[in-house]
Amino acid sequence: MEKASGRQSIALSTVETGTENPGLELTEKEVEPEGSKRTDAQGHSLGDGLGPSPHQRRSQWPFGKARSFCKTHAGLFKKILLGLLCLAYAAYFLAACILNFQRALALFVITGLVIFVLVHSFLKKLLGKKLTRCLKPFENSRLRLWMKWVFAGVSLVGLILWLALDTAQRPEQLIPFAGICMFILILFACSKHHSAVSWRTVFWGLGLQFVFGILVIRTDLGYSAFQWLGQQVQIFLNYTVAGSSFVFGDTLVKDVFAFQSLPIIIFFGCVMSILYYLGLVQWVVQKVAWFLQITMGTTATETLAVAGNIFVGMTEAPLLIRPYLGDMTLSEIHAVMTGGFATISGTVLGAFISFGVDASSLISASVMAAPCALALSKLAYPEVEESKFESEEGVKLPRGKERNVLEAASNGATDAISLATNVAANLIAFLAVLAFINAALSWLGELVDIQGLTFQVICSYLLRPMVFMMGVEWTDCPMVAEMVGIKFFINEFVAYQQLSQYKNKRLSGVEEWIEGEKQWISVRAEIITTFSLCGFANLSSIGITLGGLSLRVHISSSEHQAFVPVWRNSEPCLIQIHLGYVHSTIKVKVRHSILDLRRV
Repeated sequence: MEKASGRQSIALSTVETGTENPGLELTEKEVEPEGSKRTDAQGHSLGDGLGPSPHQRRSQWPFGKARSFCKTHAGLFKKILLGLLCLAYAAYFLAACILNFQRALALFVITGLVIFVLVHSFLKKLLGKKLTRCLKPFENSRLRLWMKWVFAGVSLVGLILWLALDTAQRPEQLIPFAGICMFILILFACSKHHSAVSWRTVFWGLGLQFVFGILVIRTDLGYSAFQWLGQQVQIFLNYTVAGSSFVFGDTLVKDVFAFQSLPIIIFFGCVMSILYYLGLVQWVVQKVAWFLQITMGTTATETLAVAGNIFVGMTEAPLLIRPYLGDMTLSEIHAVMTGGFATISGTVLGAFISFGVDASSLISASVMAAPCALALSKLAYPEVEESKFESEEGVKLPRGKERNVLEAASNGATDAISLATNVAANLIAFLAVLAFINAALSWLGELVDIQGLTFQVICSYLLRPMVFMMGVEWTDCPMVAEMVGIKFFINEFVAYQQLSQYKNKRLSGVEEWIEGEKQWISVRAEIITTFSLCGFANLSSIGITLGGLSLRVHISSSEHQAFVPVWRNSEPCLIQIHLGYVHSTIKVKVRHSILDLRRV
C-alpha cells in the first residue's frame, strides 16, 4: 500500500507541475514486481481525470493511422519517388541533348556509364548463374588447351599482318618493335627463375598494352576520346584557381610556379578522398583487377595493388591490400613494387598536367602501364611459391574510415598538404643539387679542356641507344636521353619541367636550331618522352617503397605492433608502439617501455 500510494503521489505531482519524468517511469516499471501489477480496473480508477479524453483520442487517431500506413508502404513510396526522379532526369537529359548535344557530351558520357553499370549489375543477378552453367563445358582441360593455341595463333598472325601492312610505308617504325624485343630478352636473361616464367602473363600483359595503345594513338575514335578526356580533366583542374586565388591572390597564382601547381595537388587529393569514401575508386579498381586477373592469370592481391596504382601512389596502393601483405610471396611483393614504379598517382597527374604536359598522353600512359608492369614483373621475378590468393574470393578493399563526405574532403586536403610540401622540397633540393653537380662537372671538364660537361650531357651519351630503340629520331635522342637520365637519377618532376620548357619553345615559335644546338624536340618525341617519364621509377622512390613495404609487412604480421629501440632518460630501451593507418599517414602512440636493454 505504501508503494502504491507513493506512485500515486508521484504521478499526481507530475501532472500538477505539468512536467514528465520518463526516466523515473522506466525505473518504476523495472523494479515493480509482477505480483504488484495494477489491474485494468485499478488503472482506470487511478487514471480518472488524468489520461487523454475521448476527444483527444479521436483527434490523435488519424495521425497514428497515417504513421502506420507510411511505415507499412515505405518501400512503395521509395520506388515511386525514385521513379519520379528518374523521369525528371530523363526529361532534363533529353532536353539538354536536343538543345546542344556538343555541350551536353559530358553529361551523355556520364549517363551512359551509369546505365551500363546498372544494366551490368542487373544482368549479372539475372543471368549470372545461367552463364556460369553455359561455360562449364569450356572447363575441359583439352578444350581449353585447344582454344588457347587457336587464340595464340590468331594473335600471332594478326600481329605479323599488322606489322607488314603498317610498316610497309614507314619501315622505321620497326625500330621500337625491335626495342621491345630487346628489353624482353634483357629481362629474361636477368630473370630470377628462367624455367618458371609464365609466358601467358607476359604475352597477355604486352598484348593488352599493345591493343590499348593502338586504340588510343592509331584510331581516330580512341584518339579523340582521350583528347576529350584530357580536356575535361584540364577544365576540372582549373577550378583550383578559385581556391588558390582567394588564399594567395591572382598575381601569385598567375606568375609563381608554387602557387600554380602545388594547390592542384591539394584539390585533387581532396577529390580522390571523396571518391574513395564513396567507394567509387574501390569499385573501379576491383573491375580492372578482375579483368587483368582472368586474362593474365595473376593472383588477386598483386593485381589489386597494381590496378590501384593507376589512381593512387606507390605508398598508398599497398594500403589497399594491407591485411594480406604478411602472407604474400616474394614474387607478389615484387609485382606490387613494380606497379608502383611504373605508374603515377592521381594527385601527381594533376601537377604534371599543370606543367603543360599533354593530359591525354599522361592518362593513357598510366592506364597502359598496369598490365605491362605485371607482365615484366613476372618475367623478371616469376612465381615459384604457392600463393594463398589464387582466387579473388576473400580479398576485399577497405572502405574509408570517415563518417561523412565533408570529413573525407577535409582529410584528403590535409593529407595532400604533405605531398605538396614534399614535391616543393624535392624540386628545390634536386634542382639545387643538379646545378651543383653541373658546376662541378663543368669545372672538372675545363681542367682537361672539355667545355660544357654536365650531367645532362653524360646521360645523353649513355642513354642514347636505349632512347633510339624506343622510336625517337636520332636528332632528338640527346635531349630525350637527358630527360630520361634526370628522371631516373634525380626526379620525374624535374624531367617533366624540362619537357615543358622544350614544348613551350616549340609552341612559341623558337627556331629549332640556334648556333648548332637543338632548341626543342618533335611532337612524336614529346609523346614518347611523356610515356617514358610517366612513373615513379627513380632511385629515391626505391628507398621510399622499400621503407613503406617493409614497415607494412612487419605490421600486418605482428598485429599492428612493433618494438623500436630508443633512448629514454639517457638509457637504451625498447618501446612498444601501436600503429594505425589513416590513408597514407601513420599515427604512432607510445604505450609503455617493456624492456631495458641493459637487462638482456
